[in-house]
Amino acid sequence: MLNDVQESLPVVTSRRPHHVGPARRIYDALSQPTFSARQTDAARDYLKDQLALARELAPELPSDMHDVADALADHADNVGLQYRAYLAERKAGAPRRYFTTRAHALHFIRGVAPTKLVDGAWLYGLLSRSGDARYTPLVKTYLEELGDGDPGKNHVVLYNALLDSNDCNTWQTLNDDHFVQGAIQLALATHADEFLPEIIGFNLGYEQLPLHLLITSYELNELGIDPYYFTLHVTIDNGSTGHAHRAVQGMLAAAPKMGDRDAYYQRVVNGYMLNSLGASTESVIKNYSLDAEVLDVLVRKADVGKLVHSDYCRVGGRSVTDWLAEPDQIPGFLAAMEKHGWIKRHQDPQNSRFWKLLQGERAEMFGVFDGYERQVIHDWIAGDALMRPAPRVEGQPAPTFPPRQLSFRARQRLFNTLAVHDDEAVGTAAVEAATGYNGKRGGEPASEELREFEDQLASASTPAEARAHLIAWMSPALHHTEPGLLATRRFSRQLDATMV
Repeated sequence: MLNDVQESLPVVTSRRPHHVGPARRIYDALSQPTFSARQTDAARDYLKDQLALARELAPELPSDMHDVADALADHADNVGLQYRAYLAERKAGAPRRYFTTRAHALHFIRGVAPTKLVDGAWLYGLLSRSGDARYTPLVKTYLEELGDGDPGKNHVVLYNALLDSNDCNTWQTLNDDHFVQGAIQLALATHADEFLPEIIGFNLGYEQLPLHLLITSYELNELGIDPYYFTLHVTIDNGSTGHAHRAVQGMLAAAPKMGDRDAYYQRVVNGYMLNSLGASTESVIKNYSLDAEVLDVLVRKADVGKLVHSDYCRVGGRSVTDWLAEPDQIPGFLAAMEKHGWIKRHQDPQNSRFWKLLQGERAEMFGVFDGYERQVIHDWIAGDALMRPAPRVEGQPAPTFPPRQLSFRARQRLFNTLAVHDDEAVGTAAVEAATGYNGKRGGEPASEELREFEDQLASASTPAEARAHLIAWMSPALHHTEPGLLATRRFSRQLDATMV
């Protein structure tokens, strides 16, 4: 039996921390408030390499830029029809299309974190052009990505709150492919003057409403996970008045009046195709195996675990330290725990001695695994019992596992926490819980960082210097901090005043 169980698990080839690749190096460097000229040059070279890859892809835009608006409108209509069909399928009893379990959904949230945590970064370099009406639609889009300085709507603040509330902040261990989109966005932000048409094209692609955004929002809520970050994008990325509409406006407004319009548009198309590189929402969801993930979780802990376990605890005649000594022994360790009753698969995890070590009263391993890792282990143990609940038999007590899953919004209503529109209230509550800041300090003393920001702003000798100070704090690395949020509010008010 031990061999049979072990053979059902993937082979562990190498699950040590991933080698840091080029995307991760660019991402880490440009995520800082300051970076060197060498790192800036490396970002330019990286971006050129990615554009070369993008040019090899079949273009997804019409050959004439004046046909883009109609083509994207048709795409939006098609997405709407597909989503209606999806809802009809679900109403008729079809299972979730994307997320098999809650662990699968948290895997997605974690997997796209490197991209979401720099959301909007590609437009940062256009702030210096805010006085040019041609770029106003794109500048406004960037400000809205930053929530116009409201922490309850700042996209990075929201995503950090989502990660924190689900205890899945281990995205730093993801492989290089997951950092490609974030690295591209940060490189575009750093080289806006040189790659302006590509930025406009990238923005055009990124701001279209995709089917996966609608479905993920629906299914996350269904699994009890706050969908606010995603539903916010459903509303602001609309093609009639939102970011998708502005993206087309910005492309046409920036087109040269007397120069080579064809060359400009070709660069726009190349920038648009950058959206197709690296890990995507669909690939992160598709490339998920619960068996592989539980092995990955245990291997990540093995390096520490093999040093702290005593030899008193033995499984299958071997100490835990012995089992954890090499990654390729982890499948055998799991199989041994199942054979000897430590794990009872396809049942309520509460029936498993191993699970009780992780969760519950007197859990001796409490805190060893984060929320995401515990969910993976939970769902792997539950197995078929989670996916195919036991049928109710007349005359017998109803099965107690899996318990009925309340949607996120239903749970919030149950706790009577909603005072305004569901998504907005839920999102803002999560942000305040995660950041301890709601934008309304009242008489509270300002932080040292905020006082320093105010002093530097007050010492500016010219309006241009003050504006540069605001822009510096609105960078991808800083805009979600308290001074960055204040800088965004002030910049946004100034921009609105010039447009009156």
